This record gives sequence, structure tokens and C-alpha cells, in this order.
Amino acid sequence: MSRAVSYQEATARERLQHLFNAGSFEEFIPPYERVTSPHLAQLNAPVAFDDGVAIGRALLGDVPVYVAAQEGAFMGGAVGEVHGAKLVGLLRKAVADKVAAVVLLVESGGVRLHEANAGLIAVSEVMRALLDARDAGVAVVVLVGGANGAFGGMGIVTRCANVVVMSEEARLAMSGPEVIETANGVEEFDSRDRALVWRTTGGKHRYLLGDCQRIVADDVAAFRAAAQDAVAALAGGATGLTLEALEAEQKMLEDRLNSFGALHDPIDIWSAMRMADAENIPMLDVDSFIAAAATHRKGV
Repeated sequence: MSRAVSYQEATARERLQHLFNAGSFEEFIPPYERVTSPHLAQLNAPVAFDDGVAIGRALLGDVPVYVAAQEGAFMGGAVGEVHGAKLVGLLRKAVADKVAAVVLLVESGGVRLHEANAGLIAVSEVMRALLDARDAGVAVVVLVGGANGAFGGMGIVTRCANVVVMSEEARLAMSGPEVIETANGVEEFDSRDRALVWRTTGGKHRYLLGDCQRIVADDVAAFRAAAQDAVAALAGGATGLTLEALEAEQKMLEDRLNSFGALHDPIDIWSAMRMADAENIPMLDVDSFIAAAATHRKGV
């Protein structure tokens, strides 16, 4: 039996190595080209040889896919002009080459503040390119399991995908805990309460609310299997965002707000969902949690 490899602890390039068929990853802009951010250099800030994201093609089982992996260890995976341009280029190339799917390994705090408007524009271009790819028949699957989670603009990008796969340890939200606390005070959200942070933004809560379609253990093999299943399920089907899908999403959000808008702790929300023994949900292993959540998830 092969040893489990933690997705959370792996680097972006280790994830690429273990998630896809051995030796199949071919990088489009290899390290020796050293395409780095011009803005960081002007600020005398550290640069990375790949600007914190690797893009290329690989085999997922017997399916050729295009892939991108953000490196959370470089500026928290934040998106700047070059970083964003690489993601946009990957998505556009996927359309031009008519590949079946793009798999995005998202780990990012959002926009790179050092690059200000250039980073904001880059994230907006990634969103547009992702939706264009879906409209062109390219399925987009996002995996979230890194220590930095998926926040800010990349949190929005994540929710634009066809399928989102998370681990319990992953986090997904628009604003990070520290941002919420800074803007609205510790009474609104105490970012030092790590249990609260994970209850609110972690994989279990996002799965119950319908923000992700699959939850898996913190194991690269589990992420690989989920990605394969997602790509296979989407093959040959409609991938674009339809008016009906948008209306269904809007209704889900309205129902969620009406049902849970006055509740301040996920435990209260889980209780309102009639989840048995809500306070102990954080202690359940993934399989037990999925079984317990089977009849309570929103948006399914």
C-alpha cells in the first residue's frame, strides 16, 4: 500500500507530480525562462522564477488536461499581473486546443497588494477567461486543500468553476478572517479563534452549504480520484453557465440567507439544518461526515 501524501503539506510542484500521471506534466513556461513580476523588482521585493504559479499540460488517468498550480509559499499564492496572465493564457490555450478540462490547484489569499490595480485587473481577466472556457465546452475543476485556502478574487474564481473539490483542512471565502476583523472589529469575527475560522471557512461548512461539490481527506490520492471523477462526469456534457443555473444559484443563496442569516456560528447553522450532534461535526472523519451530511446539504 502506498504511503498517503498530504495535499496540504505538499508544494505546488509536488502536487503536480503526485496528482497526475508520473512524468506527464509538461510546463508551458519552464523555470529557466524566469518570467517574473516587473512590479516586485521595482519595489525591491522578492521575486519567484515562476511568479508563484506553474502552468502546463498533464495526463489525469487517460485524459489529457491543462493544469495550473499556485504556490502558497510565495506571497501566499497572491495574484499579480504575470501570475494572472499565466492563468489567463492557460485557459485561453485550453479553448484553442479544445482540451476536455482544466484543473486548477488553487491556493491563494487573493490579489497581490504589492501590484494593486494590476493584480485586480489580472483576477478579473482570470474570471472572464474561466467563464469563456466553460462556454467553449472546457470543463473547469478546482482543487482547494492548501494551507492558505482560496480567498479574495481567487475565492470568486473558485466558485466560478464547474466543480470544486475541498478537504476539511481547506478554506474558502471572499474575505479572510483578519480582513473581516480589521474592517468590522473582533466582535464581528475573532480571527484568533482558529476553531471558529475553520468552522466558518473550512471544507465541511462549505460542503454543507453547497459551495463545493466534493470533500475529501487531506491526501493527494483522494484529490486525484475526485478530480478524475469530476472530469469524467463532465465529459461531453454542457459546461457553460446557463441562465437556469444562475437562477438556481441565486435561489440557493436567498434561501441560505433567509434560513441562516441571523446565525453567527456554523454550529448554529448545522443545528438549524437538523444535523445530528452538530457540535461534534468537526471531529468526524470525512467518510462519517459525508454520510451524516447526505440528507442535509444545501444546493443539491
